[in-house]
Amino acid sequence: MSEHILIAVFLPTFFFVSITPGMCMTLAMTLGMSIGVRRTLWMMVGELAGVALVAIAAVMGVASMMLNYPQLFDILKWVGGLYLGYIGISMWRAKGKMANLDNTSSQISNRALITQGFVTAIANPKGWAFMISLLPPFISVDQAIAPQLMVLLSIIMMTEFFSMLAYASGGKTLKLFLSRGDNIKWMNRIAGSLMICVGLWLALG
Repeated sequence: MSEHILIAVFLPTFFFVSITPGMCMTLAMTLGMSIGVRRTLWMMVGELAGVALVAIAAVMGVASMMLNYPQLFDILKWVGGLYLGYIGISMWRAKGKMANLDNTSSQISNRALITQGFVTAIANPKGWAFMISLLPPFISVDQAIAPQLMVLLSIIMMTEFFSMLAYASGGKTLKLFLSRGDNIKWMNRIAGSLMICVGLWLALG
């Protein structure tokens, strides 16, 4: 009975944390605006893999070692941040035509999108700190850890996916609105600015 109560508490707790605007959600919205929801799914695959890795590491105690060696974060943050900044600048430089934005987005391979999501997830110190502080209290040492971890991980994956899907869909809706008339130039700049902000957030956060 206590296990069901813990899960019932964990579900809304993680949902509200996940749906709150953050680095990964902003990235999902930006990509949804620039390349569409379908292609943004590739980024989500990488992000979910990164979140799963962080969650498992938090439970297994690897996270404490990672936090003791912040230079690992620095390398990941700067590489990921510079790449996102490059994409954002490319969007800013695009002229006021839809074709140019499409060309910019088509240059991003599926593998690059997966890597982008993965690096963004694992290079976020706040994500590590959150998993370390949230997950252990919901794990009972008197029971097998693996089944408990699988249940919590399933909740985390579903919550993250639907949250990112909502943000990406919102970005696509914003794209349709801004694509009218000459607003495409502003769409390029908004998407590019958001991408640059996420890159700075990742590198300097």
